[in-house]
Amino acid sequence: MQINRIWAAAALAAATGGACLAQDRDVTVVLSEEVDVMEPCMVGRQNISRIISQNITERLTEYDYRNGGLLPRLATSWEQLDEDTWRFHLRDGVAFHDGGAFTADDVIFSIERNKNPDLPCEVGAKFFGGIDFSFETPDPLTLDITTSPPSPILPLLMAVMPVQSKAATPAGEFTRAPVGTGPYVFDSWDVGREITLARNPDYWGETPEVEAAHYVFRADSAVAAAMVASGEADIVPSIAIQDATDPATDFSYPNSETTRLRINTLEPPLDDRRVREALNLAIDREAMVGTLFSEDVQIATQLVVPTTMGYNKDIKPFPYDPDRARALLAEAKADGVPVDAPITLIGRVNQFANATEAMEAISAMLREVGFTINLQMQDVSVWNTYFVRPFPDDDGPTLTQAQHDNAMGDPVFTAYVKYHSQGAHSMVDSPELDAAIETATAASGDERAALWQKVFAIVNEDIIADMPLFHMVGYTRVSPRLDFTPTIATNLELQLSQIGFKD
Repeated sequence: MQINRIWAAAALAAATGGACLAQDRDVTVVLSEEVDVMEPCMVGRQNISRIISQNITERLTEYDYRNGGLLPRLATSWEQLDEDTWRFHLRDGVAFHDGGAFTADDVIFSIERNKNPDLPCEVGAKFFGGIDFSFETPDPLTLDITTSPPSPILPLLMAVMPVQSKAATPAGEFTRAPVGTGPYVFDSWDVGREITLARNPDYWGETPEVEAAHYVFRADSAVAAAMVASGEADIVPSIAIQDATDPATDFSYPNSETTRLRINTLEPPLDDRRVREALNLAIDREAMVGTLFSEDVQIATQLVVPTTMGYNKDIKPFPYDPDRARALLAEAKADGVPVDAPITLIGRVNQFANATEAMEAISAMLREVGFTINLQMQDVSVWNTYFVRPFPDDDGPTLTQAQHDNAMGDPVFTAYVKYHSQGAHSMVDSPELDAAIETATAASGDERAALWQKVFAIVNEDIIADMPLFHMVGYTRVSPRLDFTPTIATNLELQLSQIGFKD
């Protein structure tokens, strides 16, 4: 695998166009999807997170993607008081971008806002599902958080929760001008064209080198890559495999994403397990490796990567067996299952490189064994209406292209939201699975790992809730004038404070 390539010094002048650009301390970042909201509680979506996370808003803790473990951020330390309660000691002297002081009340407000059922926050839906919170504040910079059920990994959960200003943030609606404590302030948003962040002169931490960041949007990977090559831009976090052609600027790295097709198990004919197995047997995953997807991807068997605690190594990939798929459909049809019913495959344009081409190939494979597939490629705003509750009332049998990131190493970030009957992204209703998820969530140590393995066996073998595809590899193009090496975190966040300049 091509990891952490060393750039050739000779490429500097050619790619930047000379010393003038090298003296510029602004950066331009090219994203493949436009953003429809600038709301911190929506940073569960990568296109939003790459702008906001740890730039505008910060979290109490920070996951160390390079070395593992947790680092202090807005909390300086934490300890567990009892099975249900954790105490967080908050950083003194921190101000929000509007000048207000950061206190425990802002953390409470942020958690409760993310849990607000009338506000469709991705963070609350993805990470706090099934957890009730209560709070005590011994003083403005000390916060006791009690959870039901107990959360042995609460400090890790706080590494995904953006802290917003209680005074400057509406409680019941999305903001368009986020106010956080981070090293960059929201400056401007020219909708559909550019978002600009400016360096925060009053930041509590070290002053970063980047003075301002300009985010622009280009759907075409080749165009975005060419912008870096010409000196028009500095970073493209995600380019297609066919555009990663320059060893002086291009990095590949495992990005913790897993692609899948979510199956609506509640609608016929997809409510029949035989049909769901046939869907999986119809897909020639090997044929897509090294063509539509990088040769370095791994065929997935479940929605977490092998390095995640609780990954079940005993689950085997579905083989490509179109004859068996046809036989299962024939058997189900003989029992009255409406296997000929049209099924809508809802794709998301530019969710990953070659996303449309991959969905077209999968649609053809499914049709080949007898499924009636209607492919609809949607932009993120429309796709999201199908992916997140409340689901459309008339969507019928659907398969939904999806990609899930779990870089923090615990299935709690995956299982509830994706598979619990009350999960915001779930199209599964299984009391057995619900109970298994709830039990695993409250466990710790070796027992926790074993219980999560049981959960994934139920999901992927007993129920077959998904069509797992690949554990992905990302490609990033970086200007040679920058001192920046992508990591697994680049898939979900792009911290400007981690970017330096080589001159």
